Amino acid sequence: MHILPKEISQYPFYLRWAFRSQEKKLGQVLLPGLFWGRMPFLKILFSLFWGYLDRKKSILDPALRAIVQVRVAQLNWCAFCIDYNAMNLLKRTNATEKLASLSEWRTHSSFTEMERVALNYTEEMSKLEVKIFDDLMNRLKKHFTDDQIVELTALIAFQNMSAKFNAALDIPSQGMCKISNK
Repeated sequence: MHILPKEISQYPFYLRWAFRSQEKKLGQVLLPGLFWGRMPFLKILFSLFWGYLDRKKSILDPALRAIVQVRVAQLNWCAFCIDYNAMNLLKRTNATEKLASLSEWRTHSSFTEMERVALNYTEEMSKLEVKIFDDLMNRLKKHFTDDQIVELTALIAFQNMSAKFNAALDIPSQGMCKISNK
């Protein structure tokens, strides 16, 4: 890590409460939260945005969301994000084959056409210069409603921000997904 998180006692009480809650749920405090917590208002905004995108009543399938997030993490070399999102993917689907073959999504038989289109969109959005051509948008519209496309776009953009934040600070994997850490 390029910088170190503060001691838990140095964060505002409401963040300490959130960190304790996270530790009870996951068995550890997640390092990115400690870094976002250095700017408490940003941590709150980050958590609200993430909470909305990861809600149970999302209009996007939870497995698709996890697949997209792992792929963004891979593209951004974010060890923490690969670990965390792979854990979510396996929790939601137990799709170890998809996780293992995600970098070959174009040709691997375990991916549906809808997943391929979403992953194509994910990769195009994750480039330095983003230009989504009509052909790709038309393929997306065959599988997703306009609202789903907006939410998918927000999810990919959020995950790119998160992954770039973590990768830039060299935040390591925390060993949550044993498969992704092999």
